[in-house]
Amino acid sequence: MRGYFGVGVESISKAMNVGSLFRTAHAFGASFVFTVAADYERKHVSHADTSKAQGHVPFYEFPDINSMILPQGCDIVGIELTDDAVELPSFHHPRQAAYILGPEKGSLSPTILERCAYTVKIPTKFCINVGLAGAITLYDRAISMGQYAPRHIVPGAPVESVPEHKHGGRFTRKKDKELADLEPFRTDPPLGEVDIYSD
Repeated sequence: MRGYFGVGVESISKAMNVGSLFRTAHAFGASFVFTVAADYERKHVSHADTSKAQGHVPFYEFPDINSMILPQGCDIVGIELTDDAVELPSFHHPRQAAYILGPEKGSLSPTILERCAYTVKIPTKFCINVGLAGAITLYDRAISMGQYAPRHIVPGAPVESVPEHKHGGRFTRKKDKELADLEPFRTDPPLGEVDIYSD
């Protein structure tokens, strides 16, 4: 899977939920995890995070939204049940993303929502546990952006395997006509050609 993602939570108060969310993020290959304005017992996180994610994945603890710094080009994706949020099954995940979830007994703050490039909702009848919401979101990212065999049209395993990735060869592309007119004055390499390598 190309790109990267991080997972965080705002104003969380229960260490078990932090541990569960970070363990799930670690399992799905998150590049970093973070909290914003959190208030929980740090010593109890390991009770739920048996993978000890913070020993393997960078952890950032921001005291408030104004101090939150993310990599350049990283889109913040809020997971929240709002009227204008995109339903998760229809959402196209950005390649570089920081997913943020709200607290146990509340919602993402208006300040956070303003900073979100996208707001996404999981189509459930009511709110679900923050750790579970994170797991569903990351699973959706994995199945929509990963390289997997296509689903069979009937129940059961796929009948097609994932095609092997093929690297393209070297080719040249002519520049515009003005450069092509410089043909008599060609040097090495030719002015009228550009070498391009595909990945």
